[in-house]
Amino acid sequence: MISTPITPDLLRGTLDLEHTGRGVLPHRLPAWARAQYDDGQLSMAESQPSGVRLVFRTSATVIELDTLPTKRDYVGAPPRPEGVYDVLVDGHLVTQLTAAAGDVITIDLLTGATSSTTGEPQTLRVDGLAAVPKTVEIWLPHNETTELVALRTDAPVEPVPSSQRRWLHHGSSISHGSNATHPTGTWPALAAARADVELLNLGFAGSAYLQPFFARTIRDTPADLISVKLGINIVNSDSLRLRTFTPAVHGFLDTIRDGHPDTPLLVVSPILCPIHENTPGPTGWDLEGLAKGELRFTATGDPDEIPAGKLTLTVIRAELSRIVAQRALTDPNLHYLDGLTLYGEPDNAAHPLLDDLHPDAPTHTTMADRFTHYAFSPKGPFA
Repeated sequence: MISTPITPDLLRGTLDLEHTGRGVLPHRLPAWARAQYDDGQLSMAESQPSGVRLVFRTSATVIELDTLPTKRDYVGAPPRPEGVYDVLVDGHLVTQLTAAAGDVITIDLLTGATSSTTGEPQTLRVDGLAAVPKTVEIWLPHNETTELVALRTDAPVEPVPSSQRRWLHHGSSISHGSNATHPTGTWPALAAARADVELLNLGFAGSAYLQPFFARTIRDTPADLISVKLGINIVNSDSLRLRTFTPAVHGFLDTIRDGHPDTPLLVVSPILCPIHENTPGPTGWDLEGLAKGELRFTATGDPDEIPAGKLTLTVIRAELSRIVAQRALTDPNLHYLDGLTLYGEPDNAAHPLLDDLHPDAPTHTTMADRFTHYAFSPKGPFA
């Protein structure tokens, strides 16, 4: 077996590669941005490699990858499923693997207390491959922080330069892939495959608040197509009012345009979320659900405060639509997509949000189909 160092040219979907002492840890935010905001939720989300994959060309019949995942265990809740590694050969899914070993973080949702235990790496093995040149992609678990320890093959590997257009997408937990069952099953990954573009997924669960360092990261990152899905986390956290939301959106888009003045830029509003359509945040845990071992959410805000500027999804959609229409008068490459076209009331009747906040796996497929039809159609903004 030949050992190959895991270097940036073998990875896609990352913006930084940290050497940890045990291996390398892919990051979806650059080090300077991580240093500006030492937040536990964001640190967890950006280190979870949604859309990150090893890509290489080889004639190997056997591939071994040593990984060290970080598991999350929620006190009183059912065990989380193991993170899934999707292995593709020449674009076709050939197998799915899991790593049971690794570090474990135990979280008490009621108190916020955490504890951790250190685990050992595990070897994932793929064998029986044809001894012919082929492109191999190993998509890392979208919802499980994963250190890469070693890559071994029985034939040399070489990087594969990308010839595809690069689509950079920013969003929150649904863009990150919440409740998708495997990494190529998130709606951005599915849409990228349908449209034959290279995905850079900057969806960060529970962490998309129009932070300036996100906009500067997008500004400084090469991209042929850009989409930003905005709003839900701002309601979840009750972090802005209408008076501050509007200039924050303008500033976010202004910064992106500083680096991408003419790049097609699509603003996407939130999908349907019944608990927050007309009830402000913050979002809280459903304590009755937790008592039953269920992870569910509830809206805790007061609708009577909406006239004073409290935000709901209905308010945010209307304001995003207005902002984009205003800016598009002088920015013909700026577009708007109403999130209700990706998932609306009829969809909620057929596939209710599993925890009252996140869609199920079939809905990720539906959203990918609809996004692709809109954005990548011959007359769409990403045509």
